[in-house]
Amino acid sequence: MAVPKRKTSKSKRNMRRAHDALKPVNWVEDSNSGEPVRRHHIDLKTGMFKGQQVIEGRE
Repeated sequence: MAVPKRKTSKSKRNMRRAHDALKPVNWVEDSNSGEPVRRHHIDLKTGMFKGQQVIEGRE
């Protein structure tokens, strides 16, 4: 079984974890309704994507 030869310092540990943070989700305002929507996602309420009707919306 592999065992570390030296203790990992706080600095090295935290440098390794620097990229583990969650990225913020990108929200934009919908041009039709003004509601916040996620970019590159279909609006499930209306079924619209980039101004086109893609699927039937939920009512």
